[in-house]
Amino acid sequence: MFVREENFKTFIRLYPVISIITAVHLIVFLLANLGPQADFIYYYFTGSNYFISQGEYWRLFTPIITHVSLSHVLFNTFSLVIFGPALERILGKGKFIIGYLGAGIIADIATYFLLPLNYAHIGASGAIFGLFGIYLYILYARKEYLGRANKQILIVVLVFSLITTFTTPGINILGHLFGLIAGAALAPVLMAFVPRRR
Repeated sequence: MFVREENFKTFIRLYPVISIITAVHLIVFLLANLGPQADFIYYYFTGSNYFISQGEYWRLFTPIITHVSLSHVLFNTFSLVIFGPALERILGKGKFIIGYLGAGIIADIATYFLLPLNYAHIGASGAIFGLFGIYLYILYARKEYLGRANKQILIVVLVFSLITTFTTPGINILGHLFGLIAGAALAPVLMAFVPRRR
């Protein structure tokens, strides 16, 4: 489930949503770091609480596709490529988009309401933690979709991710936590019509 064995062409065919999100991550990162438009991208795509309070509500979405450094974009995109495909297959394209973006936006809304007006952030981590939240629901209520080995991998990765959330400077802790909560809250609705496995 979490081991990628597909070649590039097969991955794109099997997981079109994740492929598109990955491409957007990389394109926005390049635009934000190369050329005269770089300052424009960072200025208008950052999740600035102050500017959100002034009505720039697109900033609840744009941080999800924007990253500050190469390691930042590679880590989040790698996490998406490893942990996203199984959920895209289980949920289907539309519900996967709702779960991923929904968790990310809810995390950004929480960031807006709970952190100071001068706070600003970027990154897809809230949405990535939303995927973990969906997996937590599956682990609890739809166990048939996770084998024993996958459960162990998931728990280890989630514990490691939470530890780094609280120990790494500059992390939007509330964004991570509310992404996780949002994913778990959205999961029952997203999984409602997914057939049970025997």
